[in-house]
Order: sequence, then C-alpha cells, then structure tokens
Amino acid sequence: MRIHGPEFQAMADRVLEVTALTSRLNVLLFDDEAGKAALLEQILGRPLPARTTIYPPFFTDHGLHLELGERVFINQNCTFLDYAGIRLGERVMVGPQARFITSGHPVDPAERKLYLTGAPIDVAENVWIGAGATILPGVSIGRDAVIAAGAVVADDVAPGTLVAGPKASEIRRW
Repeated sequence: MRIHGPEFQAMADRVLEVTALTSRLNVLLFDDEAGKAALLEQILGRPLPARTTIYPPFFTDHGLHLELGERVFINQNCTFLDYAGIRLGERVMVGPQARFITSGHPVDPAERKLYLTGAPIDVAENVWIGAGATILPGVSIGRDAVIAAGAVVADDVAPGTLVAGPKASEIRRW
C-alpha cells in the first residue's frame, strides 16, 4: 500500500477511531461485561463469538480484520495489528503480551517511507500461543501447535509442532 494514498488515509482514519475505542475499553472496570462487549463489538464490527474471552488491556490498530473463532481466549496486554487480516481458529489460547503483526515496511531504504507491506496471519484450531510471543506477517500456524513464550515466529508452523526461541525453531512434533 502506498503511504499518502487514499487507501492509506482510510486505514489511518480507522486506526484513530479504534485507538479511541480501545482506550475506552482498557479503562473499564474488569467486571463491566456489558461495557466490554459493547466496545469490542464496535472494535471488531461484530459481537464476540460464543465463549470467546478477551482480557483488557487489549490493543488493535484496525479491528475489522480480526476474525476470532469460538472459545478463543486472549489474555491481558495483547496486540493485534490486523490490517492485513488475522484469523484465530476455535479454542486458540493466547498468552499475555503476545503480538500479532500483519504489516511492516519494505527493507529498501528508498521505499521504506513510501509503502506499507503486509500479509495475513492464520492460526488453526486448538493452538497455544505463549506469553510474549510475536507472530509476524504471512505466518500460518497449524492445528494443535504450541508457540513457546517469547518465540518470534517468522515462518509457518506445522500442525502438532512446538516451536521456541528468538527465531522460532522446531523443538518436537506429535
């Protein structure tokens, strides 16, 4: 996406709107379920699926491209930069301070301030994302996989695989 074009301006407008909404969400009393549900519906553009839980503080830059399955659990202080799209399948568990990043900038310095890059993130059913993990653009994570705390996931993860480390490496499969 070209920065300073109409698509970028529309995205920037949505970012400001959602930042205001998440700011309100993140100061509600923890037991204000109705207030949280109403704000999350505005942020996501639809109600939360059945038995899906998000613990504030919660951060997203767009919201409308975040697709959550039933029984997803998102712990405190997670960030979802979802402009290029994030899908979390049913029963995904996300540990505190996890980050899902779908956008970035070109590496080439001449293009860096001219464009945004991005690719969707797809997380299959029954995945566990550990505390502080970072999932980068274009990554797919297979069913039943485990992403260890603090892992940086830049490549796809096969189903039934545990990955760990600063460059998430396969530890074992089942």
